[in-house]
Amino acid sequence: MNSVTLLYVSKGKAFVRVVNQLSTYNNIELSQAQLFTDALIERRVGLVFVDGAFPHWRMLVLGAKSSAATRRIPLCFVSDDSGARAEALSCGADLTVGWAEVHLQASRIVKELARIPEPATLAQLDCECREALPALALEGLLEFNRGEYYRQHDLFEAQWVETAGPVRDLYRAILQVGVAYYQIERGNYRGALKMLQRSVQWLHLLPDNCQGIDVEQLRRDSYALRAELQRLGPEGLAQLDRRLLKPIRWRSTQADSR
Repeated sequence: MNSVTLLYVSKGKAFVRVVNQLSTYNNIELSQAQLFTDALIERRVGLVFVDGAFPHWRMLVLGAKSSAATRRIPLCFVSDDSGARAEALSCGADLTVGWAEVHLQASRIVKELARIPEPATLAQLDCECREALPALALEGLLEFNRGEYYRQHDLFEAQWVETAGPVRDLYRAILQVGVAYYQIERGNYRGALKMLQRSVQWLHLLPDNCQGIDVEQLRRDSYALRAELQRLGPEGLAQLDRRLLKPIRWRSTQADSR
C-alpha cells in the first residue's frame, strides 16, 4: 500500500472508478461535510478530489484553502460544468477537470499534484535531527517548559528564521503548540484550536526524536489537547484540565554534551 493518503468527497460513490484505479494508495471516501476538516488534518492527506455535485463543495473548498492548517493540501475539483469549474478555481482549487479526464488521467494527476515529501528532503531532515539543539531553540524550550509561552514564541521564531533546512519545521511546530497554550491561558478558544490544527502539518513529518526532543510525545500531547478542546467546545474552555498543557520532553544529544 502506498503511504500517500487520497481523500474523495462526494454525495455517493462518484469516485468508485478512480478509487479502483488508485488502489495502491490509501484511499478515504467521505460524504459528510462536517467531517471534512478533521479528515484533512488527522489523516495527513496528500490530495483531495471533490465532486462538483456535492451539495457543500464551495464551503469545503473555501474552508480548506483559507485555513493555514490545510491550504497547502492540493485539491482537484471534478465536474462537467465549466461554470462550476471556473468558480472552483476562484475558490482556491488547484486543478479542475471533467469526469472523462479524471477517469483517464487519475494516476497522472496524483503524481503531478499530490503533496508527497521528496526523499532527499526526508534524508536531510533525518541528518539534521541527529544534530544538537541550537542555542536559541534550547532557550525557547526552557521557556516553554517554564510556562513562558509568549517568550518561547520569539525564541523559536528567531531560530526558525535562522534555519534553512527542513528541521526548521521542528521549531515552527513547537512554536505553534506553545502559542496554543498561550491562547488557552488567555481564554481564546478559537485561537488555541487554530494553532493546534496548524501544528499538525509540521509535526507529522518529523522523526519521533529530533535534536533530543521527544516529537512523538509532543504529537500525543498536542493531539490529546486538541481532541479535548473540540469535545468541550468554546463554552467549555473554562473546564479544560490545565494539566493537558504538558512540557516538552528533551534530553541532550551526544553532540550537546561534548
